[in-house]
Amino acid sequence: MTTAVGRPRTVDPYEPTANAETFDFVGWVANIDARLLDGSPEYSEARIEATKYDPLLFAVLYCLHHLRDPEGNVSFADAHLEWVRLARQWAIPPASPMEQRDAFLAPRDTGKSTWTLFILPLWAAAHGHVKFAAVFADSGPQAEMHLGTFRKEVDENAALRRDFPKLCTAGRRPSGTAESDAKHMVIRGNGFIFAAKGIDASSLGMKVGQLRPDLLLLDDVEPDESSYSAYQADKRLKTVTDAILPLNIYARVVLSGTVTMPGSVTHQLVKWGKGEVSEANAWVGEQQFRVHHHLPIVRDDYGNERSMWPSKWPLSYLKQIEHTRSYRKNYLNDPMAADGAYWSEDDFTHGSFPTARTYLSVDGAVTTKKTSDFTGLSVVGWAPARPGGDGERPMPARCLVKFAQAVKLKGNALRSRVLQVLESFPEIGAILVESNQGGDLWLEVFHDLPVKVVTFSNADKKETRAERLLNLYQLIPTRVMHAEPLPALEEQMVAFPKAPNDDLVDTVGNAVLRFLKPPARPKAAVRSVSPR
Repeated sequence: MTTAVGRPRTVDPYEPTANAETFDFVGWVANIDARLLDGSPEYSEARIEATKYDPLLFAVLYCLHHLRDPEGNVSFADAHLEWVRLARQWAIPPASPMEQRDAFLAPRDTGKSTWTLFILPLWAAAHGHVKFAAVFADSGPQAEMHLGTFRKEVDENAALRRDFPKLCTAGRRPSGTAESDAKHMVIRGNGFIFAAKGIDASSLGMKVGQLRPDLLLLDDVEPDESSYSAYQADKRLKTVTDAILPLNIYARVVLSGTVTMPGSVTHQLVKWGKGEVSEANAWVGEQQFRVHHHLPIVRDDYGNERSMWPSKWPLSYLKQIEHTRSYRKNYLNDPMAADGAYWSEDDFTHGSFPTARTYLSVDGAVTTKKTSDFTGLSVVGWAPARPGGDGERPMPARCLVKFAQAVKLKGNALRSRVLQVLESFPEIGAILVESNQGGDLWLEVFHDLPVKVVTFSNADKKETRAERLLNLYQLIPTRVMHAEPLPALEEQMVAFPKAPNDDLVDTVGNAVLRFLKPPARPKAAVRSVSPR
């Protein structure tokens, strides 16, 4: 049997090619021994043996009520099948440090919590594949809610209690009292431990007796953007890498979440998964995370499209909403779709027009010796106002942002990059250098250049300049256009003022405000230096 576009169907969910379209769930169920499905205590041992290395069969036999949609139907997304395949690896203890670390990224409402925090840990606990699971969330109550779901299931699930009675009863001390049955930790009769903590709670040295967590579950460890900042994101990342992961370097790790703002921990994972590797997300490789980012619309090499979960999101529905901001934010994990404090995605217009003058604007770490600092480089052109006539409407003066890049270069390396930009944009007539933090040290970098260098300092606050720049973006017609999508710049603008870096916002603002001269502000000190 094949699909509508000729893809072969499979009854094996563990085949790497099995997905929402090719997996034949009905055919797979038909191959299950009917005696395993009747719920008879007589076949408990057979069910235990059959599910030991088959988490999907475990889910169907013991957690089917969690898989049904409101109409009672059962279906699977691409993500579910991949998560099941990866979780089956938990049955084999890792042979080396950091061997089983996975990041699961998918659209909202894909069932990440149901699968990664409940069904799969429950399977691993029932069969003794893991001894100690610890779940971490943004807050303690949020983590404890996941533990509460586990506790409720083992207390009330008759099928589980029939086949796994020790898992479903609390561990007891010799005195007969429960070992632990608190809202933040439970110890079961088979020895399995499940702990729940807010990610900022002290976790150093977490262990029970001689046991350390061998399954670390990090779910939505970042708050929403309204209560989050770049500083907090950096702090949260350090908590993950310096406090949580070292609890057991051999532990299986699952990190799942939703992007809340540009530059967030989850956004860094998304970028890594897309192949956009940078110093900011180098930790993903250093910590050996395997990133699994499932997109709502899957496209094959021939351009054919399908839904990652057709039973829930038909392709026609996804195509209908594909152009919306909600789709990008909730389905693609794209933080650019969020409403920023200043810019939003709707403020960016892409196109081109002839320009009369062009600057290369430089800002940031031109003179600092800290290798962690960025230098922003932007190429901004200006077109004068055009009077109407001959069928053309009048056009105000406006700017075109042609290029924007943040680099971590110093000294001669930075100068060489500037020369490359000058060669790529021969229309550049001057270089603007904001020297608030560098004084005259910039001369050591930008010597003997073929164009004039203008240094200046800004007296206005960064936020004030951003407001003036934003106003120019939002005027009708817009006074600032981007020659093409400029992801690095546009992400900084949407995240401003919470972005980890805002050098590109400054470079564009310095050039645009100089060209268009919006309402007067106190005059900044300016000095020009011609090539030597």
